[in-house]
Amino acid sequence: MIASIYSFLDYLKMVKSASPHTLRNYCLDLNGLKIFLEERGNLAPSSPLQLATEKRKVSELPFSLFTKEHVRMYIAKLIENGKAKRTIKRCLSSIKSFAHYCVVQKILLENPAETIHGPRLPKELPSPMTYAQVEVLMATPDISKYHGLRDRCLMELFYSSGLRISEIVAVNKQDFDLSTHLIRIRGKGKKERIIPVTSNAIQWIQTYLNHPDRKRLEKDPQAIFLNRFGRRISTRSIDRSFQEYLRRSGLSGHITPHTIRHTIATHWLESGMDLKTIQALLGHSSLETTTVYTQVSVKLKKQTHQEAHPHA
Repeated sequence: MIASIYSFLDYLKMVKSASPHTLRNYCLDLNGLKIFLEERGNLAPSSPLQLATEKRKVSELPFSLFTKEHVRMYIAKLIENGKAKRTIKRCLSSIKSFAHYCVVQKILLENPAETIHGPRLPKELPSPMTYAQVEVLMATPDISKYHGLRDRCLMELFYSSGLRISEIVAVNKQDFDLSTHLIRIRGKGKKERIIPVTSNAIQWIQTYLNHPDRKRLEKDPQAIFLNRFGRRISTRSIDRSFQEYLRRSGLSGHITPHTIRHTIATHWLESGMDLKTIQALLGHSSLETTTVYTQVSVKLKKQTHQEAHPHA
């Protein structure tokens, strides 16, 4: 079974183009299942699952332990241990995906996790930033310094395009057509889309690309956004910088790079853009995913009305 898990992780990386963050989650979730099944089978604990191929050790774990009853018991154990509902939901999804892969590969006859349901999650609407909050955040990086310029450029591209953080990290120079203000994005499942970028964001990108420090540091000739070593920047590095700017800006609330994606989608809707266009720009496979922004827009309007109305 361990060899099949590694084949599945490689499939996610090579065929499905899963992001490093997604791969880490799958590895973590399936490692938890592996440990549980080893305990149920009274097997000696084996080495933890590894994403790096050179660190992998394939031990024996019979598929006979991968049963519906054991999956159900594992999910119950996670609930009993106080794991967050969202974590449990994700873990079950990882197990179902792995089992489905095994069925397709004719390793299993049926998916033992298919009919198992995780805990229900409360419906949470995304909390977009106001226009004023966006301006405050944008003004926080010190653009007189190279890394401040890079981070302002990142923020401008986030807000201009609504890209996912993994998509921004993966962007290459050749993906940009600076003359037409278009960018080619390879999204989830290797799906490509062409989206427009504002003139303002293009100007920031050109300024950043022409900065002498960037040219001096560059070790990856393809990547647009570089870390301090001149290599392609990581999602973790962007997250870390983002939280530092958030602290400096004095803005409150739970704001992440993904919040900007929610924000621009809401602002597009409020500006009159139709849902089908927003769906195409964001790379949503289902219009239902995009429809949530209509609820967010109404919520934001009610909040603004409440704050501004003299009789509120």
